[in-house]
Amino acid sequence: MAALDGLRILDLTQYEAGTSATQALAWLGADVVKVEPPEDGDPGRGVGLTGETAYSNYFCNWNANKRSVALHLRTEVGRDLFMRLVPKFDVFVENFGPGVVERLKIDYDTLREIHPGLIYASLKGFGSSGPYAQYKSYDMIAQAAAAAFSVTGEADGPPLVPGPTTGDSGSGVQLAMAILAAYVQKLRTGEGQKIEISMQEAMTYFMRTRIAIGAQWGTAACPRTGNAQGLPPVAAYPCKPFGPNDWAFIMPITDGHFDELCIATGMPELVVDEHFRGMQNRIENGEVLYQMFIDWTRQHTKYEVMSILGEAGVPCSACLDTEELHHDPHLVARGFVQQIDHPVHGSVPLMGFAPRLSASDVPIKRAPLLGEHTDEVLSEDLGLGAAELSGLRSEGVLD
Repeated sequence: MAALDGLRILDLTQYEAGTSATQALAWLGADVVKVEPPEDGDPGRGVGLTGETAYSNYFCNWNANKRSVALHLRTEVGRDLFMRLVPKFDVFVENFGPGVVERLKIDYDTLREIHPGLIYASLKGFGSSGPYAQYKSYDMIAQAAAAAFSVTGEADGPPLVPGPTTGDSGSGVQLAMAILAAYVQKLRTGEGQKIEISMQEAMTYFMRTRIAIGAQWGTAACPRTGNAQGLPPVAAYPCKPFGPNDWAFIMPITDGHFDELCIATGMPELVVDEHFRGMQNRIENGEVLYQMFIDWTRQHTKYEVMSILGEAGVPCSACLDTEELHHDPHLVARGFVQQIDHPVHGSVPLMGFAPRLSASDVPIKRAPLLGEHTDEVLSEDLGLGAAELSGLRSEGVLD
């Protein structure tokens, strides 16, 4: 049995922040039914560079293991069908912009009237209160508002956009955690509740180390340091054949790491060199030390550097690019990357979910086509027959 078998989630999320939350729960075994507008569905279906406007790579990566119902909520009949679905589910999740659920009349107070035990989960850029409540947000807006830009980049350069979309998916994972907590509470009390996540606030969870290190309470953190991180010889190092992603990141924090690094790179004399004993001396002589290890890494590929130093006990990784990530032998061997058959894209590699539960195994299933499960869900949950479904489809209520 899957860990969340029996948990049912009505998913009105779009793009990434909300969809990452519901996908995490689907990968743990919840039944996630994604309700989308019939015309184009979740706008995330068209995000990406493939030219595919209904089933993009982006959409497939955030909507695996879900079912899709194409239902026109802006029609009276469509909204009535939706309201009849609500009591069949434990959780409702949305991440629309400010004011949308109120205009659609699917806000918490409205849905609670027909389903008092509902767990209503809402994710907004800046929450529902405060001076910024009506401001719209995307991933990078949330990251900028949580100071992530301010600690990213070179010391003499501007703040930079961090690559990972933690403003979206990081908020989504915290929303999923909150939903699980509310569900456990409901199992004890029988009561539902409303959950709210502010993307700005969620992003600060990933900022706490940067906020704390090198700063007094409530003051600015350390200035940007780029790849160097201010702890020589911690840095990114170029490797052969010197392409744009031929780098390895080496992170010897302790004296023991440093000694192992010196021995593994054929420079054991550095272990007893007074200029490099202790972090303070390494900071003072960082440029000299950095150049010594650059000379060594340039003789090796990034994978060789990772192998040599990793086996020696030095924290180190090749700087993988996104293509390499999908074919990384370690991730493939662990079953994290799997080949999935898509009706549009064919057989493609898809990354799985990091949590592994020994007593709960949920196979990865491809993301749904728009409206793929409309008839299935409406017949199972509302008892609609083929004639009724056909009539609703001819009225434009369903896809």
